[in-house]
Amino acid sequence: MDQKNICPRFEKALMILNHRWNTLLIYQLLDGPQRYSTIKNQLNISSRVLTERLKELETEQIVLRTVIPSTPVVIEYELTEKGYAIAPVLKAIEQWSSDWVTLNEK
Repeated sequence: MDQKNICPRFEKALMILNHRWNTLLIYQLLDGPQRYSTIKNQLNISSRVLTERLKELETEQIVLRTVIPSTPVVIEYELTEKGYAIAPVLKAIEQWSSDWVTLNEK
């Protein structure tokens, strides 16, 4: 394998996932398509940040935005094939956190 091709891609992948809220957004959408308001309420995230992160993930082709013509207009977000491809990694992190991470509750 050519290291020159691996490192920049790995670095970009980590930058995408480490951008605040992105991984939690992807994890939230593993359950299937969801409306903006559902995502916002589940993650307790500001509207501005949620909009920015969804646009970023849409640009990266990780999230698909679908406008459903109705009154009022409904917008749903769902993972693309590329987005679902990260599921095994997130499930492994979920298992690791269950096994090893403790919460310091006060």
